[in-house]
Amino acid sequence: MRSDFFHQWRLGAAILALALSAQSGAADPQHGIAMYGDPELPPDFVSLPYANPDAPTGGRIVTGEVGGFDSLNPHIPKGSTPWQLRFLAYESLMGRNWDEPFTLYGLLAESIEVGPGREWVEFVLREEAAFSDGTPLTVEDVMWSYETLGTIGHPRYHGAWNKIASMEKTGPRSVRFTFNEQDPEMALLIGMRPILKKAQWEGKDFAASGIDEVPITTAPYVIDDYEAGRFVSLRRDPEYWGRDVNFMRGQANLDEIRLEFYGDGTAMFEAFKAGELNSSREFNAEKWETQYDFPAIDSGDVVKSVLPHERPSGITGFVMNTRREAFSDWRVRDAMLHAFNFEYINETMTGSKQPRITSYFSNSVLGMQDGPAEGRVRDLLAPFADTLLPGALDGYTLPVSDGTERNRGNIRKAISLMEEAGYTIENGVMTRPDGRPYTFEIVLSQGSSENEAIIDLFTQSLERMGITPTVTTIDSAQYQERTNTYDFDMTYYRRGLSLSPGNEQKLYWGCDGVEAEGTRNWMGMCSPAAEELIDTILNSQSRDDFIAATRALDRVLTTGRYVIPIYQWNISRIAHAKELKYPEELPIYGDWIGWQPDVWWWEEE
Repeated sequence: MRSDFFHQWRLGAAILALALSAQSGAADPQHGIAMYGDPELPPDFVSLPYANPDAPTGGRIVTGEVGGFDSLNPHIPKGSTPWQLRFLAYESLMGRNWDEPFTLYGLLAESIEVGPGREWVEFVLREEAAFSDGTPLTVEDVMWSYETLGTIGHPRYHGAWNKIASMEKTGPRSVRFTFNEQDPEMALLIGMRPILKKAQWEGKDFAASGIDEVPITTAPYVIDDYEAGRFVSLRRDPEYWGRDVNFMRGQANLDEIRLEFYGDGTAMFEAFKAGELNSSREFNAEKWETQYDFPAIDSGDVVKSVLPHERPSGITGFVMNTRREAFSDWRVRDAMLHAFNFEYINETMTGSKQPRITSYFSNSVLGMQDGPAEGRVRDLLAPFADTLLPGALDGYTLPVSDGTERNRGNIRKAISLMEEAGYTIENGVMTRPDGRPYTFEIVLSQGSSENEAIIDLFTQSLERMGITPTVTTIDSAQYQERTNTYDFDMTYYRRGLSLSPGNEQKLYWGCDGVEAEGTRNWMGMCSPAAEELIDTILNSQSRDDFIAATRALDRVLTTGRYVIPIYQWNISRIAHAKELKYPEELPIYGDWIGWQPDVWWWEEE
């Protein structure tokens, strides 16, 4: 893996190049596009740097998921869909290179062209691009896909669509999008939208589609077999149109990708030990060291691989819904952070082997720095000083317990914070100002046994404060419905973040998500500072502004006290059949290889 110094240098140099490139006129059609600077790979690159162009084809990977599904359409808010289908069963005009902060290369499109200020972007489709039924991909398919997703598709697609002033066919195989506001990232985001077959959906309600409609797409894998809530089998299409495209060389090597679904994590792990699954991603460091000692490991039929990465930690933990009275006061949320005895929980769950997330962009150059805000970061935050919570300007760290079960010091602090917010303990019960007991509901998805264990330890701490929350465990379909409508007080929350934060930040924590359903803003935050900082990130013209704005945003998010963070996963732990291989050279987003089998292959020894 590259050194952190080299990565920071490369990211900084790319950002600085944006200022120069913005001064030039409209770019000629190119094979790729980078958010900052130029793509690293030349037009005639053989394959992505972490793919093996000589990888054999064949074999299968069988992975497990906890929960179920009742839909095969991952592009609408209705229903529960295997999350992998968004990436395995669909293609976009451009494909992402996971070895660069944010760079795309032609996939369905053979070229991309942008205006002098990226006020428009134009794509030319590959002549050979086709759907799995053999019909050619057309500009009409592309335009229909963008309008459908942007209007009745999942809300994650609406933000980009709302920034499109016009969409027009400019040639037999070309389409141009013109934007209604300055946003350099839009040229890239537009290239990443999934493309669907227009004719498949004629006369059908796309927004209501579910389990009976198997998608026809251009992807190398097609859904071959499935049973609702039980399994999905994707088979490699032998007639796949893009097998000779350089972006795809060394990808889609496995003949079958099978997803099996289980009621809980214990059943899934037992299935893996029994050989029903041949790949398992492990999140618990203690379990990785102590429970992966079954016969297949001992014989070498199953091997343990560790894949590092260099991306931000993101945020994983338990989010508090500020739309609800229970968590509308930041002092109450701060009390929850003090009551959550991470050091004791970490020892109990992982033997203290898992580092904690310290901020949303921790583990990267974009993360907030220790101590008071300084320099450009402070300048960006200063206009919003009156709206910022304690610690944003002066410095903030998460509460640390003494590691004992009782956590007395932090419990005392938590009670003090509740008292400041107007709550009192009467007859051993935390009481609201109106005399009612203070309580709240924690909603969890069935099968999340580790989360349930953590919440059990958390509720024991809360009982010492006179608080008895309700813990509700529901199936995955109900869970998706309730989280889409923000019908919870607290729940498990995970948001991955990249080295190139952009428009998705508005979907994650933008003010529009307070009322609009289906966004990622589960905490219901609306911060003028965050809104401005996201805009600064999107329009940065220098390395200093980009990094400073992200570090400032990290301070706003972290000191908002919206999420109780747990562990960070700065490595991926994958146990897999010895025949399943992956490249020795890992990208900077190395854990993507752990999540997706794109560049894995099967090789008999």
